[in-house]
Amino acid sequence: MSSPVRMPRRVALASAIGTTVEWYDFYLYATATALVFNKLFFPGISSTAGTLAAFATYAAGFGARPIGAVVAGHLGDRVGRKAVLVAALVTMGAATTLIGVLPTFATVGVLAPTLLVVLRIVQGLAVGAEWGGAAVLSAEHAAPGRRGLVGSFTQIGSPAGMLLATGSFFLVRSLTDPASFLSWGWRVPFLVSAVLVVVGLVVRLQLSDSPEFAALRASGRVARLPVVEALKGSPRSVLLTTGLRISQIALFVLVTTYGLTYISQRLGASSSAGLLAVVVTSALGLASTPLWAVLSDRVGRRRPTLFGAFAGLVGLALFFGAVETGSTWLIVLASVIALNVAHDAMYGPQAAWFAELFDARVRYSGASLGYQIGSVLGGGFSPLVAAALVALTGAPWAVVAYLGVLTALTALSAGFARETAFDPGPGESEAAATDEAAAGSRV
Repeated sequence: MSSPVRMPRRVALASAIGTTVEWYDFYLYATATALVFNKLFFPGISSTAGTLAAFATYAAGFGARPIGAVVAGHLGDRVGRKAVLVAALVTMGAATTLIGVLPTFATVGVLAPTLLVVLRIVQGLAVGAEWGGAAVLSAEHAAPGRRGLVGSFTQIGSPAGMLLATGSFFLVRSLTDPASFLSWGWRVPFLVSAVLVVVGLVVRLQLSDSPEFAALRASGRVARLPVVEALKGSPRSVLLTTGLRISQIALFVLVTTYGLTYISQRLGASSSAGLLAVVVTSALGLASTPLWAVLSDRVGRRRPTLFGAFAGLVGLALFFGAVETGSTWLIVLASVIALNVAHDAMYGPQAAWFAELFDARVRYSGASLGYQIGSVLGGGFSPLVAAALVALTGAPWAVVAYLGVLTALTALSAGFARETAFDPGPGESEAAATDEAAAGSRV
């Protein structure tokens, strides 16, 4: 058995590796959506219509995430965090590997995009189950004053997964000619998922649930219907975590997913500026994400989040402006400002802040719900909305205005959310109050 000192480190490492594999799988689809799916699964229609159709399947994965959050939250708050995380990892790996062997429209017709959507939905269910458990397990094992740092290892999985996903596509694309890439090369990164899942399982199976949850289960105080209790008992926290998530994920997908399509349309399909920008920002995110999280341990969660929300508007405007210049290095620089400066300021503290806003009895359910509902509203539809706005107006500035609306929601949520960085433990005060109220009702 691991010592109390080593367990937080092991949990942090397992969270980083597990979420890296999950996000690698999820982001592979996003990258392929921008580069190949419109050609292979939606041919015979205009380029714009094919892009919109491909992004609609991308949105389907986001739509499934709250369902995954509900199911995983119920099981995670009743059975345990570890078991659900293992199941999520296996499910994601299976779906991603199967995408790698799917026949295309040219082979089986409409069955091809149908199967693609089904597997994308399975991916959404898995990633909906993943994040909340990893974030909660990290926060519950962390010492007060270090929850931002430990929780950030859950967040590191996103840039690490994006780096692997984009890097693998960049490598395969560089080693194959355009015809070979469309024929078989794009499948290779999806098939590699099977290997990564095995690595993730080896690490994740060594974990144990937190002492806080173990004590809760031993005392018989686990919630019977944790999702219902979270919505009834902590509706404000669910609503605020949704708002905190909404502009952060929108900024991310607008630059890393829609941005690839926009660059391809403006600079030509052969341009590698978008992939290079994603690779650079993902690599830097491995450092910038925990740095922002550590800062939140010292100054609170609210300040970095508000800074990142408003800086994101500037970053997105700079990104579109850089694309118009055609300069690869300006595109990379603008992406760094948008993602590593603005986005990571919001994203770094999230795992700790969301976990801290809920009592242990409903923490998995509550944190997952807010995170995944925000993911759908802010991320699932953003590429589709952006593509439609640009097709309608012929310019990207309406997309910046769209992000401005989401930024206002995030800023309001940050203003109303309770500052939790200096609490003694995630949800401990709330849990104590719950216990006292329960004890009083028994007197």
